[in-house]
Amino acid sequence: MGCLIVISLHLIMPLLLWSFTPDHVNGDFPTTLQGPFAPISAPLASKYFTGNAIDLPADDDQVGRNVEGFQPEQISVSLSSNYDSVWVSWITGDSQVVYDEPDSVASVVQYGVSGYAMDYEARGYSTVYTQLYPFEGLQNYTSGIIHHVRLTGLEPATLYQYQCGDPSIEAMSSVFYFRTMPVSSPTDYPPRIAVVGDLGLTQNSSTTVDHILTNHADLVVLVGGLSYADMYLTNGTSSDCYAFSFSDTPIHETYQPRWDCWGRLMQTLTANVPTMVIGGKHEIEPQVDDQIFVSYSSRFAFPSEESGSSSTLYYSFNAGGIHFVMLSPYTAFDRSCMFPPQLNSFPNAEITLLLHGTFREQYRAAECMRVEMEDLLYSYGVDIVFNGHVHAYERSNRVYNYTLDPCGPVYITVGAGGSREMMAITHADDPGYCPDPSLTPDTDIGGFCAFNFTSGSISAGKFCWDQQPEYSAYRETSFGHGILEVKNDTYALWSWHRNLEFAEFAGDIVYIVREPERCLRG
Repeated sequence: MGCLIVISLHLIMPLLLWSFTPDHVNGDFPTTLQGPFAPISAPLASKYFTGNAIDLPADDDQVGRNVEGFQPEQISVSLSSNYDSVWVSWITGDSQVVYDEPDSVASVVQYGVSGYAMDYEARGYSTVYTQLYPFEGLQNYTSGIIHHVRLTGLEPATLYQYQCGDPSIEAMSSVFYFRTMPVSSPTDYPPRIAVVGDLGLTQNSSTTVDHILTNHADLVVLVGGLSYADMYLTNGTSSDCYAFSFSDTPIHETYQPRWDCWGRLMQTLTANVPTMVIGGKHEIEPQVDDQIFVSYSSRFAFPSEESGSSSTLYYSFNAGGIHFVMLSPYTAFDRSCMFPPQLNSFPNAEITLLLHGTFREQYRAAECMRVEMEDLLYSYGVDIVFNGHVHAYERSNRVYNYTLDPCGPVYITVGAGGSREMMAITHADDPGYCPDPSLTPDTDIGGFCAFNFTSGSISAGKFCWDQQPEYSAYRETSFGHGILEVKNDTYALWSWHRNLEFAEFAGDIVYIVREPERCLRG
């Protein structure tokens, strides 16, 4: 038996809807055993497409500060490396206030099994970060007090209640609830895992959060593109295209109060459903002394140390029999140092990651990472790969090195959570839309590695395909989120849920099936 490893960086009929019920397990849905499927591009229908979106203003009720003093806000729960431990995080106090002794406000969580007294208490630590710019006229930022507390000794698959804050100054939160993950074994799985990227802070983002709650997710995985605070200058001026509107700024600025707004929007979800994040391009946020990812690394708790990682940009954790490996491409992706501690935990496993997209937006932008990593992922039997960054939805057939392969991963793009940037509409294989190869690399990821294809009757000798590639099973432009349900050690049900449909309806659905006897693992 194996278990599922999910690695996150940042079907047959178009626009057909399936009624989605969480306990539905039968042969009605297609499976990858029936693949590869003929490529489908869903037509761009106005019903499912709303273009770019507008950020929620700071005075919107969903994002405004509604606590006083040192009352906790922006509360979130995240997993530690195993089922018996979680992190609870929150923020107290005002931003832009310098706290000489941030630990003078205690970091306390009182908790217990739901229905019983909250007799247990755990204490943690607090921190404050700054976003500083070495240029005249740019506004610096100091965060409120960020608290992180680790709860240990928890029972598996158990509903807990908790409140957080500082009881000594009567600054405790309301009571929230979270459910722990099942035992870490290849026969136990959390019922439903929501996966989405490029969430942002728009009304579409709010709808995505509401739909995830409606679909009763037990775990949320966010694959980059969180607050989109980097779409703003430090004075609060924003644009849908920073590079075009603010090309003369001496450094890529960011408006950190948008992080606080995002934390408030997310609290209904993150305070009750364990949520794991991985940093993407929008979380880089450069500042003084070449520091990057400071806000991201400060606001969230990560099981990096518990999983043998020295970074918040690659780490792993267990969710029942699923072993997640979280990877950001915006760090040195030397597979010899990033992967062994994470992958070797489960040497016979399914894994998830993404590198094969066909939309023109970001086409082959992470090719250097694919060249470095794909052989290793293939040798470990990766079955699913999730990524964001491209603002659309796409699911591939099983593929390895751009070639159909029954033992390769299924690649799934989920970067359509609701961000304000324009959605991806055109494809690199659309006539006249193949990008200039020299303009495709993401300079924050690596150099140029995307050479012409060397095989394939249609693509050989070309930089782009002339039609939808055979490895691309289904693609569409829509806001939404995905739900992964691992049924047993071979079957996982994947479904895509558009924002403009009822949350329980799936626009794309397929069983992803492992074949351990056929596909040997490293």
